Amino acid sequence: MDKSGSISQHAGRNIFTRDFILVLLAFFAFMAAFYALIPTLPVYFSQLGSGERLVGILVGITGVASLISRFLVGGFLRRYSEKRAMIFGAVFFSLTLPAAIFLRSFWPLLAVRIFQGIAFASMHTAAVTYAINVIPPAYRGQGLAYFMLAPNLAMALVAPSGIFVINQYGFTTFFLSCTGLSVCALLLTWKEREHRAVSAPEQSVPAASIFLPEWKVIVPGLANFLQMFVYGALTAFIPLYALRCGITNPGLFFTAMAVAMITGRIFGGKILDACNKEKIILVLIFISMIAIVILSFSKTLPLFIFVGLLWGVGAAFFMPACMAYALEFAGTSSGAAVGTFQALVDLGMAIGPVIMGLIIPITGYPMMFLCLAFIYLIDMCYFQFYVRKRRRMAVSK
Repeated sequence: MDKSGSISQHAGRNIFTRDFILVLLAFFAFMAAFYALIPTLPVYFSQLGSGERLVGILVGITGVASLISRFLVGGFLRRYSEKRAMIFGAVFFSLTLPAAIFLRSFWPLLAVRIFQGIAFASMHTAAVTYAINVIPPAYRGQGLAYFMLAPNLAMALVAPSGIFVINQYGFTTFFLSCTGLSVCALLLTWKEREHRAVSAPEQSVPAASIFLPEWKVIVPGLANFLQMFVYGALTAFIPLYALRCGITNPGLFFTAMAVAMITGRIFGGKILDACNKEKIILVLIFISMIAIVILSFSKTLPLFIFVGLLWGVGAAFFMPACMAYALEFAGTSSGAAVGTFQALVDLGMAIGPVIMGLIIPITGYPMMFLCLAFIYLIDMCYFQFYVRKRRRMAVSK
């Protein structure tokens, strides 16, 4: 066997441990339940009589709730194990799904979405932190790329199937199916061994500072914030735009996107540890920008699928590359650092739908997508002329 093959097998043995596999499966089950809601909830809210502004609020409020909760979860992880936080998230999320069946007016649904954001922040932050801490540092980029396959695979499977379920069986069956997935995540989490990458409670930092963000993560994390701003707007309004264009199953866009992300992460995960992450991030932003420009002129299913594939190529490496870069930039992989990074993700996903929901009635969908492409241009300039400069200054000290 050649040298590269030996290295690949050695990396696989070090990454795919029992703990990594269990958290990967639990994360997959939870994200399947969560991502099933992405193409379906805008349709659900629209059928209940919500206009685009209210749809944007109901979609975005989960990100706001998750954003606020991230810091609390990060503080919790300074003192306690990730497993406890994951169990709380899975249980809490399981309870919100049946509630959506009976609570159909705006304000009760807003409360449900807030509680879903809290549960998501708890499960997501703890699971990513758990994975980071069981992956050897030498393989962190590759390991994160593999770990992020879980939500990609979940989206590929549940995005079209979720639309199919509501078309064939209705929303009650759909929400109960999502509840079952969340319970599976709980059972898998229960079998994990507890890991604590921080000191014991008696040796931990003062209570006054445990809920503060990791400030060093914010500078590189803002680049990912802009990426997620666009992603949040896309997930909220592509289903409605596709239906207006006569496309009966908008979930196919998300499937195409997820397939591209899965393929890229399976066959290109090693690139993140072998190549310059700064150059990779800039190229990925550019690819994503081109995809959104094409989307603004798309009217047919083949074009929607093509855009999903192209955007998925850019997104395949962006999140793991940006997270690994941000943790290197900050010099820590603590729960607080991961929570701060993910809080910026949530902020982007929350603000994107709300702001674009206000713009669509004025500009229409195509112009709104061009506005999103302009945000990518801002992101590219910010990373090139500010983040990279700050990184070089920090290294030279």
